[in-house]
Amino acid sequence: MSDPRLGVCVFTREDIRKRVSEVAREIERDYAEKRPVIIAILRGAVYFAVDLTRALTIPFDLDFMALSPFRPGLQRAEIEKDVDVNLKGRHVLILEDIVDTGLTLNFLVRSLERRLPESVRVCTFLNCPARRIADVAVHYFCFEIPDIYVVGYGLDFRGDFRNLEEVYTLYDPSGRSTQILKQMGKG
Repeated sequence: MSDPRLGVCVFTREDIRKRVSEVAREIERDYAEKRPVIIAILRGAVYFAVDLTRALTIPFDLDFMALSPFRPGLQRAEIEKDVDVNLKGRHVLILEDIVDTGLTLNFLVRSLERRLPESVRVCTFLNCPARRIADVAVHYFCFEIPDIYVVGYGLDFRGDFRNLEEVYTLYDPSGRSTQILKQMGKG
């Protein structure tokens, strides 16, 4: 993709396809003989949810939730769209596009645990522990990234780039993202 706002390609389509398949195998192993409720968080996790659920060979139920992000003045996130299924006694697997501060995810996990599920686990496409504020458990992730802004594969910048099949940094004139990626062996 050629757009002057894009920087370095961090993960290619092939990187993503391979890693999503590997995570699907981990989930299948852990949920053998179970039928989890997979909850994809709108909107960013949609692309990940489609590819991951297509790669699964175990039975599951799929639902969606939408949350407001933490904003100045808000004490906590709010549920804008809730699931349609009863979670009591079920194994719940939350699918996120990225876990960074963990604030919204922490709110979500606590909210779902009040519904008395058998278990609640988290699977995210990208895990960014360098930005973590809230203590949240991430059970599965495709890639760990440093504190850089990335777009593509569901992640957007002002509504753009969500549909990219790869993950890119945003163009960073300071060169900070490029330096961090070089330390990772990318870019």
